[in-house]
Amino acid sequence: MGIIARQSIKGAVANYIGVAIGFFTTFFVLTDCLTQEEIGLTRVMVDAAMLLSGLAQLGTNSSIIRFFPYFSDEQGKGNHGMFGLTLLIPFIGFAIVAAVFLLCHDGISAAYSQQSPMIVDYLYLLLPLTFFALYLTVFETNASVLMRITVPKIVREVGIRLFNLVCYLLYGHGVISLDTFVVLFCASYGIAMLLNLFYLLSLGKVSLRIDFRGIDRRVWRDLLFYTLMMTVTALAANVQLVNSLLLGAKTGLALTGVYTIAFYIANIVEVPYRSLGAIARPKVATAVKEGDWKEVNRLTQQVSLHQLLVSLMIFYIIWINLSALFRVIPHGDEYVGGMQVVFILGLSKVVYSSFSIALDTLNFSRYYAYSLLFNMMLTTAAIVFNIKLIPLLGINGAALATLLSYLLFYSLLLAFVGWRLRVSLFSLKQLFVVALMAVLFLLNGLWSSCVEPSFGSGLVPMLANATLKTLLLVAIGIVAVYKSNISPDINRILRFKKE
Repeated sequence: MGIIARQSIKGAVANYIGVAIGFFTTFFVLTDCLTQEEIGLTRVMVDAAMLLSGLAQLGTNSSIIRFFPYFSDEQGKGNHGMFGLTLLIPFIGFAIVAAVFLLCHDGISAAYSQQSPMIVDYLYLLLPLTFFALYLTVFETNASVLMRITVPKIVREVGIRLFNLVCYLLYGHGVISLDTFVVLFCASYGIAMLLNLFYLLSLGKVSLRIDFRGIDRRVWRDLLFYTLMMTVTALAANVQLVNSLLLGAKTGLALTGVYTIAFYIANIVEVPYRSLGAIARPKVATAVKEGDWKEVNRLTQQVSLHQLLVSLMIFYIIWINLSALFRVIPHGDEYVGGMQVVFILGLSKVVYSSFSIALDTLNFSRYYAYSLLFNMMLTTAAIVFNIKLIPLLGINGAALATLLSYLLFYSLLLAFVGWRLRVSLFSLKQLFVVALMAVLFLLNGLWSSCVEPSFGSGLVPMLANATLKTLLLVAIGIVAVYKSNISPDINRILRFKKE
């Protein structure tokens, strides 16, 4: 885990630079330059493209990680052409998805024409955006198995955000039209895709030539079957995307825009897992391949513990400062209705970040076929909960549908992984983390009732209160974590030591 933690630092830095840019863009540019409807439009377009691209992958993203140890050669050059294979399979998937989308175009248009007619005007851009998102992810995954995650993370987390920031400003100041803005917004993913491709080629470790003779036939058979099985699981991997799509169809783009801002805030909680997971998954895959289940247990418990600790701390920082945030962003009063959405989605992100490694472990094992059942259950639960709860609770219902779906899914998944694989993500250290966070939330409540009134209600006093409260309470949490030594890796980072 020490190696994984160190290797993930660079990716985490790139992620948080992107978060900083995204924070400024979302809360001080996006809310100022775009209307609620236009924000909802961009969200629905991206979520629809991500959902379609997840299906078009045909399970390639998971199969790259699981089977790379079988393709990897000692020289690391070409790796028996696995890169070529990961270009071919998603292209076939994209052709199938594109054909189905074109056949269903009229039905999709009819579903959105009443509540969200703006979406219908830009459906023609959905397939190009899907293609860009598809290969952007494929190239990122190829880079992650080569242990080169920093540049792809910079491209996605920083590059796309900077390009979109320019687009928002140009549109918000009347330099470009809405049509041009939407086209450029979609093109940003195409530029990012090309940058990742050029980076992969520059490494000299990928080849388009597939070496069928260099790989055992049983590996090919397992690869093809696994890839087909993982196709259905793509729906579950993108289950949260269902929310905005159903909101756009049932409530309109304005409420979808409010949900989008809340989603952006809650999404910060899972940022660390994007780097840690990218590094941990190949390590877990290798340990599973070698049958080293003791190492699998160690890796998964450490990843789960670190993610629970970090995600809860980030969630805590967000929540205790949320009221202040909505007061300082442009038109914040229009989006303050999303506060409960932030809380519910934040909790769902904690659950997702802490336990996603269990699904990866199952996918890498010989029981991977069972993931199809679990993912179908998650997808079904998400759709049912959304359909039932959105009419009753609106955007809060969409957020609650995600949380309930995750709780059901991970409860059953963790039980199955513990039963079949003898892998447990739980430890007493996690109980300490939960207890610590409960104490910190209690201290925040005491601060709000006893200390906060003395600061006054003006903007400057409010910011002073938020800053002092955050520094003090987070410092208490960090000291408690350090003194308890629940994670030697985190203690080494706090002492600025590599080992």
